[in-house]
Amino acid sequence: MPANVPAPGDRFPKPAFPSRASLAREDGKSSAPSKGWKKSRRLLKHADFQRVYENGRRQFVGNMTVFFLRRESGGAAAEGPRVGLTVGKVLGGAVERNRIKRRMREAVRHSPPCEGPVDVVFNPRKSVLTMPFDQLLREVSRGLKLAEQRARVAEAK
Repeated sequence: MPANVPAPGDRFPKPAFPSRASLAREDGKSSAPSKGWKKSRRLLKHADFQRVYENGRRQFVGNMTVFFLRRESGGAAAEGPRVGLTVGKVLGGAVERNRIKRRMREAVRHSPPCEGPVDVVFNPRKSVLTMPFDQLLREVSRGLKLAEQRARVAEAK
């Protein structure tokens, strides 16, 4: 019996999801979407956020504020940027805050990668909730690029 036809006595049909085997490509990689950022690419600890806020610089970009700080170079942890998001209770209830975070994470994933050891914290405004995604993507990309450039300039001084 097919997967989407209910068995006798079942109230709801079972959804027909693609199997893992059907998602596998010839090169051995899965075509399923990735689960998210690697932990090495995220700011996870409160102390890291505080260090960026207290010692870093701030840049206003459209509908968000970008805080950034260049990390000490050396070691594997210093490669590439680490990104964090701060969405306070002022921006709404849990549903709205989570939606803002999901949109911001997706915009960071889709933005061009920046180079260099820099920690970046995005602090969005409530308007991020309703703005078109392509505009959000442009602002996040611009914020990452500015953070990389200005952190590099601050290191040269």
